[in-house]
Amino acid sequence: MLKKVLVSGLIALLILAGCSTQSNSDAKSDSLVVYSPNSEDLIATIIPLFEKETGIKVEVISAGTGELMKRIESEKNSPYADVMFGGTKSVHIENIDLFEEYVSSNDKNLIKEYQNNTGKVTSYVLDGNVLLVNTNLVGDIKIEGYKDLLNPELKGKIAHTDASSSSSAFNHVTNMLLAIGGDYESEEGWKYVEQFVENLDGKIASGSGAVHRSVADGEFVVGLTWEDPAVGYVRSGAAPVKVVHPVEGTTYSASATSIVKGANNLENAKKFVDFLLSKEVQDTIGANLNNRPLHVDSKSADYMTPMSDIKLVFEDLEYVIENKQNIVDKYIDIVTSK
Repeated sequence: MLKKVLVSGLIALLILAGCSTQSNSDAKSDSLVVYSPNSEDLIATIIPLFEKETGIKVEVISAGTGELMKRIESEKNSPYADVMFGGTKSVHIENIDLFEEYVSSNDKNLIKEYQNNTGKVTSYVLDGNVLLVNTNLVGDIKIEGYKDLLNPELKGKIAHTDASSSSSAFNHVTNMLLAIGGDYESEEGWKYVEQFVENLDGKIASGSGAVHRSVADGEFVVGLTWEDPAVGYVRSGAAPVKVVHPVEGTTYSASATSIVKGANNLENAKKFVDFLLSKEVQDTIGANLNNRPLHVDSKSADYMTPMSDIKLVFEDLEYVIENKQNIVDKYIDIVTSK
């Protein structure tokens, strides 16, 4: 009798263990892990709203885009993150094998050119390349665009990070090539890049965040950064800075979010993507943050420079993705030869 009880108990435990394993993958989860290179303002606005609306608890791990993509790659056999929230669309596409298929039902409400045409990568805001100028340090030096950065008076006073590892720095280099030379291969564009690197005087910032912080802190006169953090300094009044959109032309890139392949909290990740594209959230972004929303009926805040006042140049995303390594290699050759 005792043997039967023990055997029955063992069978019951095995069944329970099997049910437990099944429930871990299928049970309704109340958590989400997000990797994000986004600004503190964007994270601090979006994440609490999502938690409040859904009851889902979010863990955010912040770092640079390149670092987070490498982490997702290294964890692909046992993912920790559920969502990559931020980084340019092109970077997500370059790493598209790391992500799950998902197109939000709200995607159709975005500006047509920025809708999800990959099946995996969802755009949610636009961010542009700008120059951040310290008004206490600039004096009489004219800084209206890229060509002004070749001024000998600015030698060693320009904040820029490594374009081989930073998406913001790489975007500025491709922006230079388009705005100065008209395409990515012109001799004029690459000649400008050479002269620009020479005027850096060997000073390379430790990362994209260090670029705008060092200008705000008065370590450098001007830095090449994104519109989002740059406008943030101006709005807060915390630093003597101004934002300059290069007169030669500015490219605007879509920031993207993607669901990590094998995500532990897949349904919650889908809810997060849906939430980002909702009219309510896109309106919140437009009214309160330093990014430009992509919902067709949402508008940017009055403190953002109107697009009509900015000379735009348009990135050939397909070319950049296919030729990124060539561009990076050429840039590295220039840097190492100086």
